[in-house]
Amino acid sequence: MYKRLARIVLAGILLTALGRAAGTEPASDFLAQQLRYERVRVAYKSKNAALEKTLRQAGLETHDLNLLILAYKAEGVLELYVKSSAASRYQKLRDYTICRVPGKLGPKRQSGDEQVPEGFYHIDRFNPQSNFLLSLGINYPNAADRIKSKGRNPGGDIFIHGNCVSIGCLPMTDDKIREIYLYAVHARNSGQRRIPVYIFPFRMTEANMQKYAAQNAANPALLRFWKTLQTGYARFAQDAQALPVQVDEQGEYTCCGGKK
Repeated sequence: MYKRLARIVLAGILLTALGRAAGTEPASDFLAQQLRYERVRVAYKSKNAALEKTLRQAGLETHDLNLLILAYKAEGVLELYVKSSAASRYQKLRDYTICRVPGKLGPKRQSGDEQVPEGFYHIDRFNPQSNFLLSLGINYPNAADRIKSKGRNPGGDIFIHGNCVSIGCLPMTDDKIREIYLYAVHARNSGQRRIPVYIFPFRMTEANMQKYAAQNAANPALLRFWKTLQTGYARFAQDAQALPVQVDEQGEYTCCGGKK
Protein backbone atom coordinates (compact mmCIF):
# COMPACT_ATOMS: atom_id res chain seq x y z
CA MET A 1 0.00 0.00 0.00
CA TYR A 2 2.76 2.48 0.92
CA LYS A 3 4.68 1.68 -2.29
CA ARG A 4 1.53 2.31 -4.30
CA LEU A 5 0.98 5.63 -2.55
CA ALA A 6 4.58 6.62 -3.21
CA ARG A 7 4.23 5.79 -6.91
CA ILE A 8 1.04 7.86 -7.20
CA VAL A 9 2.63 10.85 -5.49
CA LEU A 10 5.80 10.63 -7.59
CA ALA A 11 3.80 10.28 -10.80
CA GLY A 12 1.73 13.28 -9.82
CA ILE A 13 4.79 15.41 -9.19
CA LEU A 14 6.17 14.50 -12.62
CA LEU A 15 2.82 15.12 -14.34
CA THR A 16 2.45 18.45 -12.58
CA ALA A 17 5.91 19.55 -13.73
CA LEU A 18 5.16 18.50 -17.31
CA GLY A 19 1.74 20.11 -17.23
CA ARG A 20 3.06 23.40 -15.95
CA ALA A 21 5.79 23.38 -18.58
CA ALA A 22 3.08 23.00 -21.22
CA GLY A 23 0.86 25.63 -19.59
CA THR A 24 -1.76 23.11 -18.40
CA GLU A 25 -2.34 20.98 -15.34
CA PRO A 26 -4.05 17.61 -16.05
CA ALA A 27 -6.99 16.60 -13.86
CA SER A 28 -5.22 13.29 -13.20
CA ASP A 29 -2.73 15.19 -11.01
CA PHE A 30 -5.38 15.80 -8.41
CA LEU A 31 -5.17 12.54 -6.48
CA ALA A 32 -1.39 12.80 -6.26
CA GLN A 33 -1.66 16.40 -5.10
CA GLN A 34 -4.10 15.42 -2.37
CA LEU A 35 -1.96 12.48 -1.26
CA ARG A 36 0.77 14.91 -0.26
CA TYR A 37 -1.38 15.59 2.82
CA GLU A 38 -1.19 13.17 5.73
CA ARG A 39 -4.93 13.11 6.38
CA VAL A 40 -5.68 12.15 2.79
CA ARG A 41 -3.02 9.45 2.89
CA VAL A 42 -4.67 8.03 6.03
CA ALA A 43 -8.07 8.11 4.30
CA TYR A 44 -6.63 6.43 1.21
CA LYS A 45 -4.89 3.71 3.20
CA SER A 46 -7.93 2.92 5.35
CA LYS A 47 -10.73 3.38 2.82
CA ASN A 48 -9.58 3.03 -0.77
CA ALA A 49 -9.67 -0.77 -1.10
CA ALA A 50 -13.26 -0.95 0.19
CA LEU A 51 -14.21 2.06 -1.92
CA GLU A 52 -12.86 0.39 -5.08
CA LYS A 53 -14.77 -2.80 -4.24
CA THR A 54 -18.02 -0.88 -3.75
CA LEU A 55 -17.57 0.88 -7.08
CA ARG A 56 -16.75 -2.37 -8.91
CA GLN A 57 -19.97 -3.87 -7.58
CA ALA A 58 -21.75 -0.92 -9.19
CA GLY A 59 -19.87 -1.48 -12.47
CA LEU A 60 -17.57 1.51 -11.97
CA GLU A 61 -13.88 2.28 -11.40
CA THR A 62 -12.13 5.06 -9.52
CA HIS A 63 -10.41 6.31 -12.69
CA ASP A 64 -13.76 6.99 -14.41
CA LEU A 65 -16.10 8.36 -11.81
CA ASN A 66 -18.67 11.14 -11.66
CA LEU A 67 -20.26 12.00 -8.32
CA LEU A 68 -23.44 13.79 -7.23
CA ILE A 69 -24.51 14.45 -3.63
CA LEU A 70 -28.01 14.84 -2.20
CA ALA A 71 -28.74 15.93 1.37
CA TYR A 72 -32.03 15.96 3.29
CA LYS A 73 -32.12 18.15 6.37
CA ALA A 74 -35.21 16.76 8.15
CA GLU A 75 -34.10 13.16 7.67
CA GLY A 76 -30.44 13.93 8.41
CA VAL A 77 -29.27 11.89 5.43
CA LEU A 78 -26.59 12.48 2.80
CA GLU A 79 -26.68 10.32 -0.35
CA LEU A 80 -23.96 9.64 -2.93
CA TYR A 81 -24.86 9.03 -6.57
CA VAL A 82 -22.30 7.88 -9.12
CA LYS A 83 -21.86 7.17 -12.82
CA SER A 84 -19.15 6.82 -15.42
CA SER A 85 -18.27 9.86 -17.51
CA ALA A 86 -20.01 8.30 -20.54
CA ALA A 87 -23.22 7.32 -18.75
CA SER A 88 -26.22 9.63 -18.79
CA ARG A 89 -27.86 8.53 -15.54
CA TYR A 90 -26.58 8.43 -11.97
CA GLN A 91 -27.17 5.47 -9.67
CA LYS A 92 -27.38 5.62 -5.90
CA LEU A 93 -24.27 4.19 -4.24
CA ARG A 94 -24.31 4.99 -0.52
CA ASP A 95 -26.12 6.97 2.12
CA TYR A 96 -24.74 8.41 5.33
CA THR A 97 -26.21 9.80 8.52
CA ILE A 98 -25.52 13.50 9.06
CA CYS A 99 -24.44 13.98 12.69
CA ARG A 100 -26.56 17.04 13.31
CA VAL A 101 -28.43 19.55 11.16
CA PRO A 102 -28.44 22.91 12.98
CA GLY A 103 -31.09 25.57 12.61
CA LYS A 104 -34.55 24.85 11.25
CA LEU A 105 -36.09 23.97 7.91
CA GLY A 106 -35.80 26.79 5.39
CA PRO A 107 -32.97 28.39 3.41
CA LYS A 108 -29.97 30.27 4.75
CA ARG A 109 -30.35 34.00 4.16
CA GLN A 110 -27.72 35.74 6.29
CA SER A 111 -24.52 35.31 8.23
CA GLY A 112 -24.95 34.03 11.77
CA ASP A 113 -28.40 32.48 11.39
CA GLU A 114 -26.90 28.98 11.84
CA GLN A 115 -29.03 27.73 8.96
CA VAL A 116 -27.94 25.00 6.57
CA PRO A 117 -28.59 26.25 3.01
CA GLU A 118 -31.25 24.76 0.76
CA GLY A 119 -30.86 24.74 -3.00
CA PHE A 120 -28.68 23.58 -5.87
CA TYR A 121 -24.94 23.85 -5.27
CA HIS A 122 -21.61 22.24 -6.15
CA ILE A 123 -18.30 21.46 -4.48
CA ASP A 124 -15.99 24.43 -5.01
CA ARG A 125 -12.97 23.48 -2.86
CA PHE A 126 -11.20 20.62 -1.16
CA ASN A 127 -9.57 21.24 2.23
CA PRO A 128 -7.21 18.42 3.31
CA GLN A 129 -6.09 20.44 6.34
CA SER A 130 -9.47 21.41 7.72
CA ASN A 131 -10.12 22.29 11.34
CA PHE A 132 -12.71 19.52 11.01
CA LEU A 133 -10.36 16.81 9.68
CA LEU A 134 -11.30 16.96 5.99
CA SER A 135 -13.85 19.22 4.32
CA LEU A 136 -15.58 19.79 1.00
CA GLY A 137 -16.65 23.38 0.38
CA ILE A 138 -20.11 24.15 -1.01
CA ASN A 139 -20.50 27.20 -3.25
CA TYR A 140 -22.83 29.01 -0.87
CA PRO A 141 -23.83 31.75 -1.41
CA ASN A 142 -24.72 31.02 -5.02
CA ALA A 143 -26.37 33.53 -7.34
CA ALA A 144 -29.85 32.77 -5.97
CA ASP A 145 -28.70 33.20 -2.35
CA ARG A 146 -27.03 36.53 -3.04
CA ILE A 147 -30.20 37.92 -4.59
CA LYS A 148 -32.53 36.47 -1.96
CA SER A 149 -30.38 37.86 0.87
CA LYS A 150 -31.56 41.33 -0.22
CA GLY A 151 -28.35 43.15 0.59
CA ARG A 152 -27.67 41.43 3.91
CA ASN A 153 -24.41 39.58 4.44
CA PRO A 154 -25.37 36.02 3.36
CA GLY A 155 -22.40 34.44 5.13
CA GLY A 156 -20.31 31.65 3.67
CA ASP A 157 -17.89 28.84 4.44
CA ILE A 158 -20.45 26.03 4.27
CA PHE A 159 -18.85 22.59 4.18
CA ILE A 160 -19.41 18.87 4.33
CA HIS A 161 -16.83 18.05 7.00
CA GLY A 162 -15.74 15.77 9.83
CA ASN A 163 -15.60 16.04 13.64
CA CYS A 164 -19.39 15.56 13.92
CA VAL A 165 -20.00 19.19 14.97
CA SER A 166 -21.57 22.03 13.02
CA ILE A 167 -22.82 25.59 12.86
CA GLY A 168 -24.58 25.75 9.50
CA CYS A 169 -22.66 22.92 7.81
CA LEU A 170 -23.26 19.23 7.12
CA PRO A 171 -21.08 17.38 9.67
CA MET A 172 -20.15 13.72 9.35
CA THR A 173 -18.19 11.40 11.61
CA ASP A 174 -14.47 11.34 10.90
CA ASP A 175 -14.79 7.79 9.59
CA LYS A 176 -17.44 8.73 7.04
CA ILE A 177 -15.89 12.02 5.88
CA ARG A 178 -12.79 10.04 4.91
CA GLU A 179 -14.95 7.98 2.54
CA ILE A 180 -16.94 10.90 1.16
CA TYR A 181 -13.83 13.03 0.68
CA LEU A 182 -12.04 10.19 -1.12
CA TYR A 183 -14.98 9.58 -3.47
CA ALA A 184 -14.93 13.30 -4.31
CA VAL A 185 -11.14 13.25 -4.87
CA HIS A 186 -11.47 10.32 -7.29
CA ALA A 187 -14.27 12.11 -9.16
CA ARG A 188 -12.19 15.28 -9.48
CA ASN A 189 -9.19 13.20 -10.49
CA SER A 190 -11.35 11.58 -13.21
CA GLY A 191 -11.95 15.02 -14.71
CA GLN A 192 -15.25 16.03 -13.10
CA ARG A 193 -14.80 19.75 -12.60
CA ARG A 194 -18.11 20.34 -10.82
CA ILE A 195 -19.61 17.90 -8.32
CA PRO A 196 -23.30 18.81 -7.76
CA VAL A 197 -24.65 19.07 -4.22
CA TYR A 198 -28.43 19.40 -3.90
CA ILE A 199 -29.65 20.25 -0.40
CA PHE A 200 -33.37 19.70 0.26
CA PRO A 201 -35.32 20.52 3.44
CA PHE A 202 -36.82 17.00 3.38
CA ARG A 203 -37.64 14.24 0.90
CA MET A 204 -40.00 16.26 -1.23
CA THR A 205 -42.76 13.75 -1.85
CA GLU A 206 -46.32 15.02 -2.14
CA ALA A 207 -47.12 13.63 1.31
CA ASN A 208 -44.19 15.47 2.87
CA MET A 209 -45.02 18.67 0.99
CA GLN A 210 -48.54 18.60 2.42
CA LYS A 211 -47.19 17.88 5.91
CA TYR A 212 -44.64 20.71 5.93
CA ALA A 213 -46.94 23.12 4.06
CA ALA A 214 -49.48 22.72 6.87
CA GLN A 215 -46.78 23.44 9.45
CA ASN A 216 -45.63 26.57 7.57
CA ALA A 217 -48.93 27.88 6.22
CA ALA A 218 -48.13 31.37 7.55
CA ASN A 219 -45.03 31.60 5.34
CA PRO A 220 -46.17 31.54 1.70
CA ALA A 221 -42.77 32.73 0.41
CA LEU A 222 -41.12 29.68 1.96
CA LEU A 223 -43.74 27.39 0.43
CA ARG A 224 -43.17 28.92 -3.01
CA PHE A 225 -39.43 28.38 -2.62
CA TRP A 226 -39.95 24.77 -1.56
CA LYS A 227 -42.24 24.18 -4.55
CA THR A 228 -39.35 25.17 -6.84
CA LEU A 229 -37.02 22.81 -5.02
CA GLN A 230 -39.61 20.04 -5.24
CA THR A 231 -39.69 20.30 -9.00
CA GLY A 232 -35.91 19.87 -9.09
CA TYR A 233 -36.24 16.94 -6.66
CA ALA A 234 -38.84 15.29 -8.90
CA ARG A 235 -36.83 15.92 -12.04
CA PHE A 236 -33.74 14.27 -10.57
CA ALA A 237 -35.83 11.35 -9.28
CA GLN A 238 -37.15 10.85 -12.80
CA ASP A 239 -34.08 11.51 -14.94
CA ALA A 240 -31.20 10.74 -12.53
CA GLN A 241 -29.19 13.45 -14.28
CA ALA A 242 -27.48 16.61 -13.07
CA LEU A 243 -29.92 19.51 -13.18
CA PRO A 244 -29.28 22.39 -15.62
CA VAL A 245 -29.53 24.98 -12.88
CA GLN A 246 -30.12 28.62 -13.78
CA VAL A 247 -31.14 31.63 -11.72
CA ASP A 248 -33.31 34.53 -12.88
CA GLU A 249 -33.12 38.19 -11.82
CA GLN A 250 -35.40 37.56 -8.82
CA GLY A 251 -33.15 34.81 -7.53
CA GLU A 252 -35.52 32.02 -8.58
CA TYR A 253 -34.23 28.71 -9.94
CA THR A 254 -35.56 28.53 -13.50
CA CYS A 255 -34.26 25.11 -14.53
CA CYS A 256 -36.61 23.23 -12.26
CA GLY A 257 -40.01 24.81 -12.21
CA GLY A 258 -39.36 28.40 -11.14
CA LYS A 259 -40.34 31.44 -13.19
CA LYS A 260 -39.84 31.22 -16.97
